[in-house]
Amino acid sequence: MYLKELLSGINCKVHGDKNIDIKNLQYDSRNVQSGDLFFCISGTAADGHAYAPDAVKNGAVAIVVTKLVDNVHVTQVVVKDDRAAMALCAANFYGHPAKRLKMVGVTGTNGKTTTTYMVKSIAEAAGYKVGLIGTIKNMIGQREMHTERTTPESADLQRLLREMADEKCDIVVMEVSSHSLLLKRVYGIEFDVGVFSNLTQDHLDFHQTWENYVESKSKLFQQSRISVVNVDDDSAANMISAASREVMEYSVLHPTGYMAKHVKNAPDGVDYDVKIDGKVLDIHVPIPGLFTVYNSLAALVACHALKIDGVYIKQGLAAMQAVPGRFELLDVRGQGYSIILDYSHTPDSLENALLTVKEFARGKVITVFGCGGNRDAGKRPVMGRIAAKYSDYVVVTSDNPRFEEPDAIIAQIEAGVAEGNVQYITIEDRKKAMAHAMKMAQQDDIILLAGKGHETYQEIRGVKHDFDEKVVVNEIMDEMGIKTKK
Repeated sequence: MYLKELLSGINCKVHGDKNIDIKNLQYDSRNVQSGDLFFCISGTAADGHAYAPDAVKNGAVAIVVTKLVDNVHVTQVVVKDDRAAMALCAANFYGHPAKRLKMVGVTGTNGKTTTTYMVKSIAEAAGYKVGLIGTIKNMIGQREMHTERTTPESADLQRLLREMADEKCDIVVMEVSSHSLLLKRVYGIEFDVGVFSNLTQDHLDFHQTWENYVESKSKLFQQSRISVVNVDDDSAANMISAASREVMEYSVLHPTGYMAKHVKNAPDGVDYDVKIDGKVLDIHVPIPGLFTVYNSLAALVACHALKIDGVYIKQGLAAMQAVPGRFELLDVRGQGYSIILDYSHTPDSLENALLTVKEFARGKVITVFGCGGNRDAGKRPVMGRIAAKYSDYVVVTSDNPRFEEPDAIIAQIEAGVAEGNVQYITIEDRKKAMAHAMKMAQQDDIILLAGKGHETYQEIRGVKHDFDEKVVVNEIMDEMGIKTKK
């Protein structure tokens, strides 16, 4: 595609030839090949302008900049907003694939992943082919694809959407993170449905203030045709006020457009009634917890906004299986205790998981958790207090310490745990911490492994080490001499 075609609709000044044929789009100079256009993105950790010479050396025939780069002898396109320009260029380059798809975006602190899987299950029950983009993996129909981040960079996202459109997907449901909204990864995309789950403390290391975090999340609803909002959340009003068009509200606590009534929560799942188009649907989802009611309501309303019939909504939700790392019951080889794996890494998600466990626990609740390094430190003692409040025994350990000292993170968590009246221990080595919990567990006890969920690694000083807790549980059982019961 010619450069001048790529720049359609973008406010810019071109220094050089507009008629260059562009082969591909790149924002990482290491990936540049002959004929590519390179975007000099000004990031928080590095300035892409510094890598312009490397990009040109690798074959870039033009660069997009916010300031002219000296001693680089290729066409330079000067823009005011580099990230918005990359998003719009990518949409032009890949032929605006989002316009060929029904786009559903889900944002919020907790519940995004599960809600997207529920939308996918409902839509597939109705016979649609669905693309999924999110934290655990990307999917085109049943084909799984690796994912690096919750929401891909705009150039990668547009390429993926083009692939989904070309493979005849009808609907794409994707997690839309606060980072992606602020960094304009979904800029220029009109979502048919935008969904808000909830907002609790997280990512303040990035957003700095709560107000910034709320504002970032609300951006999704400025570019959504229909906004689906959980009105039980304290930030619902912010999302509704940001909505550019129609709003559909859901609730468990308040009479509104879509309200879950007669809620029943049991170890084998949740049941509730909800009225759609004057008819009452009796919903069953085979995943326990009040959070399941909220997630499924969000998916239900989103799918109803897409004109999917209630029959398929019921079928899709009833067919749901546990999402990897989301309140997932692990195989314990016939032992009398249970182990639940959950990606609860925020105060709210940890509290929700523990409240659900407490509802059906017949023995002790043993919580094993830590907090990630180089992330919001303010939530560490808060999560410690929550663990102490709802657990009978707490094992404080390491999560992904990244470039922080694990002991320092653990000490901050411990300060919160120590305020409660609960027995606890600190064990830095996460495998040893898990083994400690498993060795002390007795009949009917429940071990909650919180924080890492679907992750298959532990990041320590910039290095990702293999650490899949499903695998680690089996390793510990092997070491304990526990055989699989036939």
